[in-house]
Amino acid sequence: MAKIVTMGEIMLRLSTPNNEKFIQADEFDVNYGGGEANVAVSLANYGHDAEFVTAVPANPIGECAVAALRKYNVGTKHIARSGERLGIYYLETGSAMRASNVVYDRAHSSISTAKPEEFDFDAIFQDAGWFHFTGITPAVSDDAIVLTEAALKAAKAHGVTVSVDLNFRKKLWSSEKAQRVMTNLMQYVDVCIGNEEDAEKVLGFKPGGTDVTSGELELAGYVDIFNQMADKFGFRYIVSSLRESHSASDNGWSACIMDGKTREFYHSRKYRITPIVDRVGGGDSFAAGLICGLADGKDMKAALEFAVAASALKHTIPGDFNLVTRADVEALAGGDGSGRVQR
Repeated sequence: MAKIVTMGEIMLRLSTPNNEKFIQADEFDVNYGGGEANVAVSLANYGHDAEFVTAVPANPIGECAVAALRKYNVGTKHIARSGERLGIYYLETGSAMRASNVVYDRAHSSISTAKPEEFDFDAIFQDAGWFHFTGITPAVSDDAIVLTEAALKAAKAHGVTVSVDLNFRKKLWSSEKAQRVMTNLMQYVDVCIGNEEDAEKVLGFKPGGTDVTSGELELAGYVDIFNQMADKFGFRYIVSSLRESHSASDNGWSACIMDGKTREFYHSRKYRITPIVDRVGGGDSFAAGLICGLADGKDMKAALEFAVAASALKHTIPGDFNLVTRADVEALAGGDGSGRVQR
């Protein structure tokens, strides 16, 4: 299998235990995670050669983040030691009608000040078949925009397939800046992943007839924007997860995909996920499942079903990382959602 490279920020996650609000918490649960790191862990769990590229500070907390990746067989040899600090995010996990809340403390983090010359991109992309990034990384800083484009140029020079998860984060940048930066970066992208908010806030496309907060989806709207995105950017595949938020603890979960050349459109099986244990990393587990399926040579329908099943399972696991096996995902995708004890 060809190497799969992801690049972005890994952070220290401090989350309140037992669905407590911040003001109630006397302690935090500690995890490490971040969009592209989460994807790398999933891919390594599925048996792929996954390499994560980032910068962490040369201190014990930075090394803890690296160790968290090594624990799950993610390659870390291209991680730079530079900058002042590891980014932190605080998570207050919601329940029922109370939404989860994230507070970022990631200004001046190592990845936000990293420079392209800290990385040997020729070595990084040697023997690589796939490169994945998200819209979170360029949102972190102007330096990170430069770094992201340098990595993308190197990936395309090495003939690597590129995927993006658009991942709009309103606490990091405005929609106007996101569209200006990300529209430029789309020239390097083969597979575009997002949801209805990402398509609108990052690329300016809005599906008609869709209100995620009401739990209603109008697939014709996605067909329309997927066609527009294929026309404008020439993507090989356009993909969207479809979350129906009945409450913080109860979601409908499915996805759709379009072949940018043939314009074939496919909507996956839908899962009802309740109760949700931890939805953070759900989108990353979906992206990883899709990459795994396509890299394995599955057709787009089978790859999408694998991705949706993988992500549905992630919602049952605390922490950022999706720690299910390939066999777990294939069993659910094949129709076994009973949850029976395996003896």
